[in-house]
Amino acid sequence: MVRDGDCGAEPAAGGVYFRVWAPAAERVEVVIEGEQRAYRLQPGAHGHHCAFVPGLAPGALYRYRLEGRGPYPDPCSRFQPSGPHGPSMVVDPHAYRWHDGGWMGVEIKGQVIYEMHIGAFTEEGTFDAAARELEHLKDLGVTVLEVMPIAEFPGRWNWGYDGVDLFAPYHGYGDHDAFKRFVDAAHRHALAVMLDVVYNHVGPDGNYLGCYSADYFSARQPNDWGRSINFDGPGCSGVRELYIRNACYWIREFHLDGLRLDATQSIHDTSWPHILAQIAQRARKQAHPRRIILTAENEPQDARYLAPMEAGGFGLDAMWNDDFHHSARVALTGRREGYYHDYRGRAQEFVSAAKHGFLFQGQYYRWQEQARGTPALDQPAWAFIAFIQNHDQVGNTLNGERLHRITSPGRLRAMTALLLLAPHTPLLFMGQEFGASQPFGFFADHNPQLGKQVHAGRREFLSQFVNYATAAAQARVPDPADEACFRNSKLDRSERDRHVALYALHRDLLRIRRQDAVIARQDRRAIDGAVLSDHAFVLRWFDAREGDRLLVVNLGEEAHVRPAPEPLLAPPCAARWRLVWSSDDPRYGAHGAVSPCTERGWRLPGESAALLRADTDPTRAT
Repeated sequence: MVRDGDCGAEPAAGGVYFRVWAPAAERVEVVIEGEQRAYRLQPGAHGHHCAFVPGLAPGALYRYRLEGRGPYPDPCSRFQPSGPHGPSMVVDPHAYRWHDGGWMGVEIKGQVIYEMHIGAFTEEGTFDAAARELEHLKDLGVTVLEVMPIAEFPGRWNWGYDGVDLFAPYHGYGDHDAFKRFVDAAHRHALAVMLDVVYNHVGPDGNYLGCYSADYFSARQPNDWGRSINFDGPGCSGVRELYIRNACYWIREFHLDGLRLDATQSIHDTSWPHILAQIAQRARKQAHPRRIILTAENEPQDARYLAPMEAGGFGLDAMWNDDFHHSARVALTGRREGYYHDYRGRAQEFVSAAKHGFLFQGQYYRWQEQARGTPALDQPAWAFIAFIQNHDQVGNTLNGERLHRITSPGRLRAMTALLLLAPHTPLLFMGQEFGASQPFGFFADHNPQLGKQVHAGRREFLSQFVNYATAAAQARVPDPADEACFRNSKLDRSERDRHVALYALHRDLLRIRRQDAVIARQDRRAIDGAVLSDHAFVLRWFDAREGDRLLVVNLGEEAHVRPAPEPLLAPPCAARWRLVWSSDDPRYGAHGAVSPCTERGWRLPGESAALLRADTDPTRAT
């Protein structure tokens, strides 16, 4: 039977229950494919319409007709075998037999996130093909897979942020149980799975929500991607409930370990409790006793999202830290166009990020001519998700260039060490671990008219970068509807075995992060840092029992610190610094590892990083 309050189609003994929210409609009918008649749904409470249709079974195809209009696919369809414009399919949500009964979920502390696009992760572009690669991801050392949006979208390829059927996994990635098989396989490998969900807008093509109710959308608040969702205006109660139940649906039926909430600055809600707070509360209740992770992308970096509900917050676990990325990008490329304008890529920024998370916590931000961020000094280090690549930041270049293409190998190795050893929660973007040769372009397959608009919008967005605004560059902006843009973005998995040096770098650093008791603690209260030059700095972990750790990073040319009037460089009493790891190891394609600490001071090789440990030195004992 359809759960109380849930919409959709659910098999029961002898037939199927249908339930849909259409508050303004007086006559709603379900039209079964292949039959000559329609079945009328009975009006119920709060704008819902319900009916039991005998003789149907899973696999039946159906649509709804409202006041004679339509028929339209179900807004709560579990599967759209022919895409968003076709009929919905009845799916038995209990048919799949799970094998993860002992899996209890994860918490944000201690995790390493791996962002992936199912269509481009493998040549086949399916959930089943991606599942075959899980052993390698486990071996790499990641712990959480963050899957880019999979809600049914129009066309043959898309980043996923144009989804229109919130409950239906994209049919091109596999059958209606394919995502469950993927999650189940991940849990067998002790990997958690999060899903990127888009609750700030609905895609422009294949969106039938407005046919069921005008209350779904609001024109009161601006939105960069279309009409805003009505979370706080007249008639919003049914809209709020649909989105809350969608979050619970992914957690319940797909055993997901969390959600990443896209562009939350465009989720407008002036009421209380805020829709995100309700989603967090209900999703955790749905998961209990399993633990789940809820994270957010929030361009303004509003720390309210991390505060508990009782303190006026939304109760999320972590937020993406764009500040870290922007500083890293400037440091690695030397370029400050567009939204990189307010970052210098200097040592102070990385010390501050390690100690305090966001760099902008309320200061004036010239690029936007307003203050950016809110105070977040009381948040734990793991509440900040740091990255040097993700789908946006790779895709927001002319040709989807990956970072190793536009910086030096030495700088990339040093920055990777900072990313994977600092106390924040690190995120890797698929292929980053082995220096994928393939770009990750912006691809979206729409009808010709909409495709032209998307291509024009892409040109306009890229024009904020000085070089991309030139006539020559604008003429070369790839067409997202070109199949080559999608095909060229597919990973070549064999490069993992050919690019062994970079892969070994990532695997070794993740092993240290996991096994080193001091680093694994992610305690930013026990860490301090010092600037040695514009491009060189140290981070020091203090631990009297296990021994201090010292990460020395130099993103510039070779530097000599002699003398060294910086207390953080001094080892603890009766101890000395021992080299544990170096980005200059020949295994990573470098020239040779040498400790930066010498008897006569410090020599910092250019474009390198080194991790040292304080070990007892009998010659210094008193």
